[in-house]
Amino acid sequence: MPMPDTILEDVFNAINLGLIIVDAQYNVLFWNDWIFKHTHIKQVEAKGHKLGGVFSEPLPPTFLNALKNTLEYGLPTIISNALHRSPLPLYDFSSQTNEKVRINQSITMSPLLPQRGGRHCIIQVTDSTTSIKREKMLLSHSEILRRDAVTDSLTGIFNRRFFDEHYKIAFHNAIRQRQCLSILMVDIDYFKNYNDYYGHLSGDNTLRAVAQALKSQLFRASDVIARYGGEEFVLILPDLSAGQAEKVAEKLKNSVFNLAIPHKNSPLFNQVTISIGLSVGMPKVEYDILGRADAALYLAKQQGRNRCVALPLLDEEQK
Repeated sequence: MPMPDTILEDVFNAINLGLIIVDAQYNVLFWNDWIFKHTHIKQVEAKGHKLGGVFSEPLPPTFLNALKNTLEYGLPTIISNALHRSPLPLYDFSSQTNEKVRINQSITMSPLLPQRGGRHCIIQVTDSTTSIKREKMLLSHSEILRRDAVTDSLTGIFNRRFFDEHYKIAFHNAIRQRQCLSILMVDIDYFKNYNDYYGHLSGDNTLRAVAQALKSQLFRASDVIARYGGEEFVLILPDLSAGQAEKVAEKLKNSVFNLAIPHKNSPLFNQVTISIGLSVGMPKVEYDILGRADAALYLAKQQGRNRCVALPLLDEEQK
C-alpha cells in the first residue's frame, strides 16, 4: 500500500537537510521546511515558479549547469563545497547579530522518473558549515604539530631535527647547482659560568635573546638558523662566497655583543659574547663542511673567543 503524500511531506519536512524538487522546466514542485528556515520563503510562494526566479539573487552558473545536466541527461551531480562553498542564497537567521550569515553547503542533485512521465530532479542541500570549521581546526592543529616538531621550544628557532634534515637538502643542492655552501657554528662564550652565576632562568632568557639576535641578521629565505644543542647554534647559508660569509659572521658576532647582556663571570668583557666557526666551499662528502665548521669553532675558542675563525674544506686547503 503506497504511503500517503501527506505523510511523505511530513517526513521530508522533518529531516535535517534541504529538499527541493523541480520538473523538467525548472518549476518548483516541492520545497521543504528546512529550505524555508534558511530562506524565509514559504513553499506556497515558491511552488509553480521557476527555481531561478524564486530567490532574490541570481543562481550561479555552476549550479544551473549541474541542474541542466541532471534534468536533460539523467546524470546525478555533486557540487563540492571545497570549490563552491555557498551556491544557493541560504542563510543562518539564528545568528545573534542582525546580519544574515550565508551557510556553507553540500549539494547533491539526483534524477527522478515519476510514473506520470517527464524527468524531475531532487536537490538535496546539507549545511556543511560545521564540517568545514572542523576541517579548518584539524588543519590548524596539524600545522601546529608540524611546526612544533621542527621548532626549538625554548628559543623559537628551528631545532636540531630540522637542521639535520635541511642540511642534507642544502648539501645536495650545493652539489647539483655547483654552488658554495657556508656552515657557521656558534657558541655562547663561558655559558656554564653564566648559568652558575645568574641561574638557569636567566640563562634561558639569554639563549632566547641570542637566538633572536642571530636570526635578525638573516634576510634570505634560503638562510637557516637552528639550535644545535645547549648553548650552540648552527647556520646554513647557501650560495655565498667566503668573503660574504665572513661578513655575515662578523655581523652575527656584533649583534650579540650589542645586546650588552651583563656577564660578570666571564673573563672577557663582563658581557655575553659568542665565538663562531665558519667553513665555506663546495662539499663533496656530506658532513665534511660541518666538521670543518666545528673545528673552526674550536680554534676560535682557543684563540680567545669573541671572534670568528674560518677554515676551508680540506681538499681546497691542500690546493
